[in-house]
Amino acid sequence: MMAIFNFFGSLLGYLLWALYTVFRNYGVAIILFTVILKVVMFPLSVKQQKSMSAQTKLADKQKELQKRYANNQQKYNDELMKLYEKEGVNPGSGCLTTLLPFPIMLGIFYSVIMPLSNTLHIAGETVAKATDYISRIPGVASASGLGLYQELQIIKHFDVLKPNLTMFSAADIDKIEFFSKGFRFLGLDLLASPQGSGFLTFLWIIPILSLVFSFGTQFYTTKAMGSSTQTGCTKVMMYVFPLISVYWAFIMPAAVGMYNIVSILTSFLQTVVMNKYFSAEQLAVRKEASRALALELAEGNVRPLTAAQQKKIADKLAAVPQQKQVKETAKQKTKKKKSGSVSGDTASYMGSKK
Repeated sequence: MMAIFNFFGSLLGYLLWALYTVFRNYGVAIILFTVILKVVMFPLSVKQQKSMSAQTKLADKQKELQKRYANNQQKYNDELMKLYEKEGVNPGSGCLTTLLPFPIMLGIFYSVIMPLSNTLHIAGETVAKATDYISRIPGVASASGLGLYQELQIIKHFDVLKPNLTMFSAADIDKIEFFSKGFRFLGLDLLASPQGSGFLTFLWIIPILSLVFSFGTQFYTTKAMGSSTQTGCTKVMMYVFPLISVYWAFIMPAAVGMYNIVSILTSFLQTVVMNKYFSAEQLAVRKEASRALALELAEGNVRPLTAAQQKKIADKLAAVPQQKQVKETAKQKTKKKKSGSVSGDTASYMGSKK
């Protein structure tokens, strides 16, 4: 699984490196990187919004089914599936689109914490030799944690380690040196972690902002969409995702927390836009307008009848009452004949009896 996320992080690293070479600041590169990914994933977010809006529309009908089949859970489930099928709603699509950004975030995480492999795309064997070397340095080894941040430690201490990094080529050394110069953003060292930094570094502001923005965005989204759209999946994500992101922002290098904050802010703006143009009311209006347009187009494709065809239909309609009258008269005559025959037979039978 880790190899998959690392591969995905390597692909995203090309975009991150391209932005860094243009702006020469990792903070600016992270901001633009996040905005671009949000724009690319916008259609997926719209699909999720439509799914949630469709579930909002069905909320009242679902409550009716719950009351009607309160004592029969199996019957309720069957009727609910029929309702989803009739309305063209997929109850699992909301969870799918909610969970999909998670592996993307992990891919971005690997592109950030492994800059030598995934952003600079230096050969894996060379990077392995470098990380093995710094893992034996007492101060750097302890700062590297479980080995996840060893590449970032090389970037952070590059000026000191440079004479001993003989495993890199001259071109690799130039790239690493160029890359290591752009990790200060708004006075913050994006290579340092809030967990191991002092108060005056102000890195603690990153997890705090992550916490505030996470729950603020979730609160706004819940209010805008309504409580009826909160499935079990979305309720879990409402509380779990913010807490996970805050924890990561605290223990990981500030660059990861920086991405998280920018991602939350862009998600909030995206939610505001979607609630304005893709709310349940807006989607209902568009659906009705689309249906009316389809009917209008269908009516426009109907060819008017010629005068001869109209006269033929009028003659047929006029002949219908006459045909009915003839059939009715024939039925009455048949009934009279049957009635007379029965009376005669009865009289003769009674007479012979006497």
